[in-house]
Amino acid sequence: MTGYPPERLYEEVAFVAYHFHWPAESILNLDHNDRVRWVNEISAINERRNNERSDENDAQPIFS
Repeated sequence: MTGYPPERLYEEVAFVAYHFHWPAESILNLDHNDRVRWVNEISAINERRNNERSDENDAQPIFS
């Protein structure tokens, strides 16, 4: 059996810490499934925000 890749764990911790400003220790104390769920939720939020910005930019006239 192989363990969870350390580089992936660092990515997850950095991602949640960056977006939610949670300390690394708190994130590391999360169950793996909970941590992955937070990563997915943050990704969904970012995707929605990016789509909203894209829609706003599409609505702007190209020439003023």
